[in-house]
Amino acid sequence: MKARNWRAAERPYTREDYIHGAPQPRIAKYTMGSYKEDYTHELLLIAEEDLQVRDVALESARVAIGKQLASKLGGDNFFLELKAHPHHVLRENKMIFGAHADRLQEGMRRAFGKPVGRAARVRRGSPVFRVLTYSNGVEEAKKALRIAAKKLPKRYRVLIRELAASKAA
Repeated sequence: MKARNWRAAERPYTREDYIHGAPQPRIAKYTMGSYKEDYTHELLLIAEEDLQVRDVALESARVAIGKQLASKLGGDNFFLELKAHPHHVLRENKMIFGAHADRLQEGMRRAFGKPVGRAARVRRGSPVFRVLTYSNGVEEAKKALRIAAKKLPKRYRVLIRELAASKAA
């Protein structure tokens, strides 16, 4: 199957109690770096359209952001959080093509499909990744989020906010 088959947000299929053989999400960690109270800036990777993002794409983007920030800023100067969780279970009606395939498949009869993966459903304007950093790491964090956006489907923008704790100090 092609990636474009999973981009449209369809009816959510999330009830794991009723899904036999639902695959585990392929995301290793949801947070990276070290969390501190005194970070001065927050950067968000915001989706510009409604979409579904497969868990493998989220993991690829997370690894890219983590490598970029760890090499440029060090492990103690940022905190990365994945905000989109892959709850939606994707289904596929697997078909066999070739000689005598008509004897092994039923076509569209009972074409509900078997679970093949997971995806996060992301609404327009909601964050996918969140990075906390100090003022000297804002440019590197913005660059890392742009690299991650290239690994994800559709379009994103980076929102930079100065945190209230830094204004009081």
